[in-house]
Amino acid sequence: MTELLLAPFQYDYMLRAMLVSGFIGAVCALLSCFVTLKGWSLMGDALSHAVVPGVSIAFLLHLPFAVGAFASGMLAALTMNFIKSRTRLREDAVIGLVFTTFLALGVLLISLYPSNISLTTIILGNVLGIADEDILQIVIIAAVTLAVLLLKWKDLLLFTFDPHQARAVGLNTDLLGLLLLTLLAATAVAALQAVGAILVIAMLVTPGATAYLLTDRFGRMMAISSGIGLLTSIVGAWASFFLNTSTGGCIVLLQTILFLLVFFFAPKYGFVPIRRQTRRSTKSIPVTRARVPESHPH
Repeated sequence: MTELLLAPFQYDYMLRAMLVSGFIGAVCALLSCFVTLKGWSLMGDALSHAVVPGVSIAFLLHLPFAVGAFASGMLAALTMNFIKSRTRLREDAVIGLVFTTFLALGVLLISLYPSNISLTTIILGNVLGIADEDILQIVIIAAVTLAVLLLKWKDLLLFTFDPHQARAVGLNTDLLGLLLLTLLAATAVAALQAVGAILVIAMLVTPGATAYLLTDRFGRMMAISSGIGLLTSIVGAWASFFLNTSTGGCIVLLQTILFLLVFFFAPKYGFVPIRRQTRRSTKSIPVTRARVPESHPH
């Protein structure tokens, strides 16, 4: 049984897949804390889909994968910011308009030049067949993102919680917003090959949402979230070897199962403990009966 469980570690491609997935999962999980608190879940979804045309154009121009994807993601983010600041449209409408346009453009380019890139690879990822140069690009992107997050997390935290207070203390909120968007786009690019465009949003939201239910302190939330991202990514890649299925699907499914367990059984904010506390509070309230006055004959 032990030999069977350790079988994936005997193959180089599985070792690389687990290491790359774990590294990406930890970085995505750290960023997911800010995404969750800022309410930018749809923004992450938009950027993960908006990189598709950039990938296609990069292959057509013989450029690195990450360059085209990052440029496309940043263009989409800046376009959303521009439209939102100059119209009365709600943010969700702007996000939906921009990311569907970019996704449609990417699908169109891929259908016109099908020999250059596989749509399935972009949508579902292919971490098991990742090349050495792609691993280097992912490691560089993830390392830079991690370094910026660790250096600027206090400023980003204040911007996330209260942009007005951040502006009042002298922080450049426009620059911080652009920085967060840049990190989001870069992380989406790094995670694209591991889990694909569809599942990137789960890695950018689920670990942070899970950690949010477990603690009230942001530093602890970041630690819990990164641990969840690291563990589920490695275990998900390991499990995909035995299930012979998508690595990204296994990773995201594990994260979702963990979120559901925390949602129901978290000590303080879980559904079951809150339900029990509500019942106890209801039982402890004394019930007083109103005294009915006796009727007197006229």
